[in-house]
Amino acid sequence: MTKQYDEFEQARRAANDMQNHVIDEFIAGRIDRRGLLRHGTAYGLSAALIGGALGAPRLARAAGKPNATIRVAITAPSTAVNPVTAGDTGSLCLLQQTGEFLLFDTPDLHLQPSLATSWSANPAGTIWTFKLRRGVKFHSGGTMTADDVVYSLARLADPKNGSNALSTFKGVLSPSGIVKKDDYTIVFHLDAPNGNFPYLVSSDNYNAIILPKGSDAATFEKTFDGTGPFKFDSYTPGRSATFVRNPDYWGKKALPARTEFGFYANQQSQILALQGGQVDLLQQIVVQGAQGLLNDPSVKIIKLRSSNHREVHMRCDMAPFTDKRVRQAVALTLNRPGIVQGLFRGLSDLGNDSPFAPVYPSTNKSVPQRAMNIAKAKHLLAEAGVKPGTQITLTTEQVQEIPDYAVLIQNAAAEIGLKINLKIETSSAYYGKATYGNSDWLDSQMGITDYGHRGVPNVFLSAPLLSNGAWNSAHFKNKTYDALVADYVATVDLQKQRIVSGKIETLLLDETPIIFAYFYDYLAASVPHMSGVQVSGLGQVFLQNATIA
Repeated sequence: MTKQYDEFEQARRAANDMQNHVIDEFIAGRIDRRGLLRHGTAYGLSAALIGGALGAPRLARAAGKPNATIRVAITAPSTAVNPVTAGDTGSLCLLQQTGEFLLFDTPDLHLQPSLATSWSANPAGTIWTFKLRRGVKFHSGGTMTADDVVYSLARLADPKNGSNALSTFKGVLSPSGIVKKDDYTIVFHLDAPNGNFPYLVSSDNYNAIILPKGSDAATFEKTFDGTGPFKFDSYTPGRSATFVRNPDYWGKKALPARTEFGFYANQQSQILALQGGQVDLLQQIVVQGAQGLLNDPSVKIIKLRSSNHREVHMRCDMAPFTDKRVRQAVALTLNRPGIVQGLFRGLSDLGNDSPFAPVYPSTNKSVPQRAMNIAKAKHLLAEAGVKPGTQITLTTEQVQEIPDYAVLIQNAAAEIGLKINLKIETSSAYYGKATYGNSDWLDSQMGITDYGHRGVPNVFLSAPLLSNGAWNSAHFKNKTYDALVADYVATVDLQKQRIVSGKIETLLLDETPIIFAYFYDYLAASVPHMSGVQVSGLGQVFLQNATIA
């Protein structure tokens, strides 16, 4: 996030509701430059605010033909499509075809208005107030109000419902903290200060679509009721889903007349469907297994920098990793630029052993990048009294490039005399019941776990690394770290966030409970004459502006 954009956002907080509404309409593409100038001057927008709006990111409208049928290959949903419990990429992609969020998280991690038109916090970051858009209709006919928002988000924040969003809301938001002020105003009273809270009710939290009060999440896939630019047409579990343009949409009408989603079991079958002309777009591809597409002139590759990554945990309570010098030594064996090139053809950012991906605006980039240093690694092992030939078991899952990454780690560690034995399992075996004592993920001496994209690092900072973190597979416990994360999460100001993030990054480089070697790009693939598709690092596919020439 640039300084100019920061100043623009600060100026917006001082503007009134009508002024912000004009800016929202321009950013979302519902009025053009001339409309911004005409309405902006009428409502007293300053030259600085108008200039900032002109430079703000906008949702692009495609230049191709409207009324197309867009055919998409996605991963088959693993269970019923339920907005409360959905967690797989197939389900989350279908959720947002008809459902919308309070805010939209753009590919460059800037929040834009959606079902909410404005939002603000008290100075402490403990109370957030959202103004809702008026005139929004559900596909089933009702008008969206604050009652629907309270109902939708309260059931996600309630531990009794088995909500997939609890990893986001736990310790942040309780059902009782979601309060209707009036029909178009929601006030969130947080459990603790949180400067990034708006991201938690945006498209970055894929479960947080707003549905009618009283709707049954368990039967959602029978209606796909929502407020979005497409509405439900058909759904056949295990096979396909289709949607059609919503003529009553509150914003600009979708360009495609129809979208069709075919469910596929693996990447290879999706690639064959694209090459055979059965589909126009692949929801996601990974470099491993799709190398042939990357240089194929008959395929368009959609690239998006993201925070997708793998975490290599080392048990801080299990020898030899009880000594941080051993953990540092293993991290120093990795040739990170070589890994990025070899596993991802360069389509990845380097990681610096903290959750702060380079794509995050709050990442403190003044912290030096860790680089391979075999001599130093050997010295650290000798200081720690670790003998050559010491054996370690690394347990992980058979997913995408992870087995190849495990072999690279194994070979690198051999350079300093450590013998890493690999145990590569199915994902179901690796994750087990996802509880201590029942999961190789949480109990293994050393492991590699896949983590999906988030628009802010809060979940990555807390669940895998806090002393009481639910996903703390490293068994890392550090009171200083816990306090720094609390400071970071509570901070609203971006510059102050960077100061705290620098302290966190420095501490984790020293302690090294987890290796973050890379943050890989999200990739999708389409036919070359398609335009207007927007994807997210989570696996969402936004098609309202899509066309095929």
